[in-house]
Amino acid sequence: MRSKQYDRDVLANPPIRPWQRELPKVAAEPGLVVEDSAAEFCGAVVGCDKTTVTLEDGRGRRRVFPLTESFLLYGERVTLVRPAVPEPARTQRTASGSVAAPASRAKVARASRIYVEGRHDAELVEQIWGDDLRDVGVVVEYLGGIDDLPAIVAEFGLTASGRRSPMAGPSARPPVLTESPRLGVLVDHLVTGSKETRLAGRVSSPHVLITGHPFVDVWAAVKPAAVGIGRWPDVPPGQPWKEGVLRAIGWPPDTAAAWRRILGSVHSYADLEPAFLGRVEELIDFVTAAT
Repeated sequence: MRSKQYDRDVLANPPIRPWQRELPKVAAEPGLVVEDSAAEFCGAVVGCDKTTVTLEDGRGRRRVFPLTESFLLYGERVTLVRPAVPEPARTQRTASGSVAAPASRAKVARASRIYVEGRHDAELVEQIWGDDLRDVGVVVEYLGGIDDLPAIVAEFGLTASGRRSPMAGPSARPPVLTESPRLGVLVDHLVTGSKETRLAGRVSSPHVLITGHPFVDVWAAVKPAAVGIGRWPDVPPGQPWKEGVLRAIGWPPDTAAAWRRILGSVHSYADLEPAFLGRVEELIDFVTAAT
């Protein structure tokens, strides 16, 4: 009978010798203390490049070894490898493309303000410029319509000296100012001959800047491609614009849900039309300018 000791082919899986085992890899970080494989030199890592490592012993003597050699670390044989080079820190950007400011404590709001026409305008500005505005302490409020613009500007009624503006009523009290407040106003459909343009023309103050975009509604300030349509449809005069748009593109007749869908598609300044971007940036520069 054949002996069982010969059942296994001893050459099929030859045993791994100790010197054939792959040694643990250790990064040659500065200060790491190792000993050369011959146990003749012990020192701390003071330099490492692609092919060599430099050790320095307690007497200040240095020796250079090839990285292909093995070393002793706490009595265990290891291979040293070059430390990973950290990737340069990426500059953080806000949704507007500005360099993100370092995290800091909340700032006290400026006396200066930015007004926009409606809630959707305010939400779109917050979506893209919210971080920037919080960093400079500027609050965005919405008018709820353009018709009250002259009265709101008159109520703001401030001049650089802190005296009552000629636009303010006789009972207005001048506040104590720590800065020269400015008011920036963003208006929809600010084009020649529009009602918005006529109302804006009734306001005149060096401390107030009224600017606007050409779109009938702020929805159209979002690039069509961002929301997955070819273009914003034309809606005949006399028809509600939002409802007409939803009918034309085949969305459900729910303007609130449609706006949530539109706003959710806006992730950065690249999703907005330049005519809108430029006007908001202009207002931010105006209300934050040193006076």
